[in-house]
Amino acid sequence: MKYFVASGEDRRLTAEARHAMPGSFIELSDGITHYELTGPEDADVVVMAGGLTIPLFYWDSLATELNTRGLRTLTCSAYGRGYSDRVRARYDEKLFARQLAELTDRLGLTTRPLHLVGTSMGALVSMTYAAQHPASVATLTIVGPAGLAQPRLTSPHRLLRNDWLAGLIARRRGRQILQGHLGHNVRDPQLAAELTEMVLDAFRFEGSLYAVFDTLQHLPVSGREDLFRQTGALGIPTLLLWGDQDQVTPMAHFDTARTLLRPQQHQVIAECGHMAPFERPREVADQIAPFVAARTERLDS
Repeated sequence: MKYFVASGEDRRLTAEARHAMPGSFIELSDGITHYELTGPEDADVVVMAGGLTIPLFYWDSLATELNTRGLRTLTCSAYGRGYSDRVRARYDEKLFARQLAELTDRLGLTTRPLHLVGTSMGALVSMTYAAQHPASVATLTIVGPAGLAQPRLTSPHRLLRNDWLAGLIARRRGRQILQGHLGHNVRDPQLAAELTEMVLDAFRFEGSLYAVFDTLQHLPVSGREDLFRQTGALGIPTLLLWGDQDQVTPMAHFDTARTLLRPQQHQVIAECGHMAPFERPREVADQIAPFVAARTERLDS
């Protein structure tokens, strides 16, 4: 799909624009990445990979909960999201997995295995990373993963295979489609409004909708059973979490995910939609922290 700037994208990500933003920035091989590394310096590191549209601020509450439980956290905005670069590249899971690999390496976090958390599309990125670097992953937490829906004739990937059609849809209806997608993610109206404001603020920067629609073209979010099965065969201790009222990746896929991933532990989060780390950070931290601690104890013994 040819790069474009959509209506409403009235800002550019420059060094001056980034100067007043919280967090840190680092230049990697594909572009500049916005990240935050917080928590006790000597603690185990939990690395988080997010979904289709979210910036790193999505993880703030969960990161705080994990920090108070003695864990260090690394969050970042994937390319094309938040205040990371809108790169002119193929937005697929290889790009995002490479971003995580380079970021953790450049920050000197690869001297001991990491604890990887992936939600929605980020679950596919996490599984791709784990397949590429299995020895560097101590635990894998998968939350409401994309990938298990069956491909449909009317799915976005089929409709967007044609570059001209993809560009037309993105330019004319991209922001409308984005806002509709955000409306299905969380149950609580106040949290939904907070999420929408967080995402749309970053979507004022040039190339944002291009990045989302190029991702929809090149990162399949259905028919990915083989990736789940391969991940389950890696032998990495895995925790599976799911919101009981998830409308984006419905609970109907929970049993399939359990069969393919073979997680050591699994938990359904009550009264929770698609974005459990954002909606129920304390409950999610209550699951992740002891799971990580148990694995760390085994490694140290």
